[in-house]
Order: sequence, then structure tokens, then C-alpha cells
Amino acid sequence: MTSADYSPKSTSTVELSPSYTLPIVLIIAAVTIVLIQPWVSLAIALFGLFLLFQAVTIRLQFTETALDIYRSETLIRRFPYQEWQNWEIFWTSVPILFYFSEVKSIHFLPILFDPKLLRTCLEERIPKI
Repeated sequence: MTSADYSPKSTSTVELSPSYTLPIVLIIAAVTIVLIQPWVSLAIALFGLFLLFQAVTIRLQFTETALDIYRSETLIRRFPYQEWQNWEIFWTSVPILFYFSEVKSIHFLPILFDPKLLRTCLEERIPKI
């Protein structure tokens, strides 16, 4: 998709609500394997806690022209739709990873926000060809 191909259908800003499913599942998994593999369990638990912290502090907003990522109230990154080439949500039945590519880079994000609203916003603003 090029910038000439893109025109958003929605002009309102949508902020995705957080989803704590992935971090909580990782933390529970770590607790269940602590007696079998303590070091692996510790690594999984730490990763789960890190993702939990990210889910609490990071917000995604779909605006008229870009996907904005905020930490608390601070804009930390803007991804203009006109530079997007492709996107995908992996494992749609249990969404855990969101991928999108831009003209100059690719990005992978864990699903730490409402996956249904994410898909809706993506389909409205950056429809697949």
C-alpha cells in the first residue's frame, strides 16, 4: 500500500484499552513450572511482569493519520498510516502478537490491548489489499 492508496474511513481518535491476558498467563505458567525448571520459571515470570508493567503504562491511539504510542501522557512514537505496507495479528483465536511493516522498518508488538478493537481499527484505517 502506498500513500496514494490510503484514505482513512474514520476520523475519530480511538484509544485501545489494556488487556492483561498475556502477562497474567505468563505469570501463571511460571508459577506452575517453578518446581520443574526454577530458572526457566524465573525468566518467564520476569517477562510476564515486564509485559504487565507495559500493559499498565503504554497506550495505543489510532488517530486520523497515525498510530500513536503513549507512555502515560507522553507520546513516544508515531507511525503514519501512509508509510504502512502490511499488518497482521498472529494467532487470531488467541492473539498474542501484532506485526506491521512500514516502508523502512518492521515492528512486532505483544498484544497488551483489546485485540478485537485493534483489528477493527486496523481494518478501518489501513485496509488490506
